[in-house]
Amino acid sequence: MKVPAILSAAAALLLASVGGGLAASPLKMDFVTHAAFFSAEFKQPKALDPQVFIHDAAAQAATGSQGIKHVAGVRPPLIDQDAKSSTLYNAEDKPLGFDLQTWLLASGSVTITMQGGKSLLEANFRGLRPNAHYSLFENHFDQTPVSFTPMDGVGKTNSFVAQPDGSAKVSMTLPDFPTHANAVLLIYHSDGQTHGLERGRIGIDTHHQLIARPE
Repeated sequence: MKVPAILSAAAALLLASVGGGLAASPLKMDFVTHAAFFSAEFKQPKALDPQVFIHDAAAQAATGSQGIKHVAGVRPPLIDQDAKSSTLYNAEDKPLGFDLQTWLLASGSVTITMQGGKSLLEANFRGLRPNAHYSLFENHFDQTPVSFTPMDGVGKTNSFVAQPDGSAKVSMTLPDFPTHANAVLLIYHSDGQTHGLERGRIGIDTHHQLIARPE
């Protein structure tokens, strides 16, 4: 069966002829830092990370660009200006235990395939905090405001603990095959706990670190 030439590249990627029927082709993506994604998506004049904070004696208590309230003395780091050796804190000035460079060096990739009529996600990560708790959530950009649900849809298999070397390999079944209206979001839990169907308190005990969005 020939695919009509008028199909978009994105649709052509997702649809392929298999046994006379249509099936989703593998979707492969590399994660980018949430800081870079957020700064580009919302056209920030200076690239920043709204999910973590550094010390700045001149910073006043304020509500950041993602609605995260932070105390006086801390502010979101400017990615291209602040020292990568800057110690990171949460919005309440609690140290996270690592610096900006360590936070930004995390990386990963994800592949989503159709197997037996189900969508299966397999992800690999490097540079995570050793033995730390993480979760995968799904962004729903087609909702206002943007909403978030556990990647597995039920909050049972979407959380994991990084290996002692900072690596992780994760697999789970998804409720739907992602499109450009969605994204795969890696969340770091600085309180050492996962929060089921909820992400947690953003900027306080939960921090968006990496994201991958289908084209």
